[in-house]
Amino acid sequence: MSKHYAHAYWEGNLPEGKGKYKLKTSGYEGYLTFSSRFEDSRDASSPEELMGAAHASCFSMAFAHALSQAGYKAEKVETEAEVTLAKAGNSFAITEILLKTTGKVSGIDKQKFEEIATDAKNNCPVSKAVKGVNVTLNAKLL
Repeated sequence: MSKHYAHAYWEGNLPEGKGKYKLKTSGYEGYLTFSSRFEDSRDASSPEELMGAAHASCFSMAFAHALSQAGYKAEKVETEAEVTLAKAGNSFAITEILLKTTGKVSGIDKQKFEEIATDAKNNCPVSKAVKGVNVTLNAKLL
């Protein structure tokens, strides 16, 4: 079993405050603001953007592995995640994650590519962790 660590803090109230996070293994640091989360500002990151990075990375790795297990060699797999944060009643919720993936895989047909991609989407650890969110997939064979 492996464990991974991150640290975050926030200063001030929500609309005027600011925050910072650090990924302990790599030392990577980033910043958070109200506007980057709720107003699409590009001045910092957001928890949803970090979740998207985690999900896209996890899916890409799971998909490459699933392709290999099925006897195919993936030259490359690229995935973008679009994470939607929306008003839900009196609060906010992550309502949808769209994974957009492309892959260059020799010897595979479109149907098999999509089948393996869907299985990877359903079974990557991050997808399992966000079962309450509608996760959709758009898979494109190059």
